[in-house]
Amino acid sequence: MATAHSRSAARLMLSPAVILLLGWMIVPLSMTIYFSFLSYNLLMPGMEEYVGFLNYEYFLTDPAFFAALFNTLMLVGGVLVITIVGGVALGLLLDQPIWGQGIVRILVIAPFFVMPTVSALVWKNMFMNPVNGLFAYLAKAVGLQPFDFLAHAPLLSIILIVAWQWLPFATLILLTALQSLDQEQLEAAEMDGASFGNRFIYIVLPHLSRAITVVVLIQTIFLLSVFAEILVTTNGGPGYASTNITYLVYAQSLLQFDVGGGSAGGIVAVILANIVAVFLMRMIGKNLEA
Repeated sequence: MATAHSRSAARLMLSPAVILLLGWMIVPLSMTIYFSFLSYNLLMPGMEEYVGFLNYEYFLTDPAFFAALFNTLMLVGGVLVITIVGGVALGLLLDQPIWGQGIVRILVIAPFFVMPTVSALVWKNMFMNPVNGLFAYLAKAVGLQPFDFLAHAPLLSIILIVAWQWLPFATLILLTALQSLDQEQLEAAEMDGASFGNRFIYIVLPHLSRAITVVVLIQTIFLLSVFAEILVTTNGGPGYASTNITYLVYAQSLLQFDVGGGSAGGIVAVILANIVAVFLMRMIGKNLEA
């Protein structure tokens, strides 16, 4: 009886937070679904009309959608490759006994706490500026012509900026996993004549597999909605060269004032994100069971 009473009291105390959370999610989602079936332009108030799935048809057949989908996949894939490879390398480095290890770890993790807008502005004006940026200065110092990254390689530039932000997160997770590795295994393998490469491939990498899976899952969910870095640096251009699905929805809704089309795009983005999340959750579940 006491246990049932405790459970009822726990549910009662949790209910306000749950109701608030559901309202926070369900109300905007319901309104987005409703608007996605309307021809609704902010420049023509009072002219809304029901158009069914026409907004979805326009959005899914728009060439900009396929460009944005490709850019989104490239952005997510590129950032994951850089952060996982870099995270493993930095994790192995920081796992070594070095002087000032604590300070070095703090400096490596620090970029994760910088706001996306601030880091994008820093990269745009201090590093990638073709006139006064650090990269331009280094190019001139060795006799090369400065390269305008944001104009000629916009998507690669966005990938580098986002990867710089997420590299500390991957490093932190992978370093924690490395510290739980049994050092006796490595010492025994070294005494048996195993090279560093063999020890890494057959002992370290299998031990890191679960941590890598967690990094992939968490980062993918967040990387699908990258927006601030694109808005601050390239505005999705030139053309659609650096436009992802999130920025395309923003452009449709707030730059072209097409709330109906933008809402349809938002629902498509949510569906795609959930498909990816379910796939990754199954992948991590199988990995944890292995």
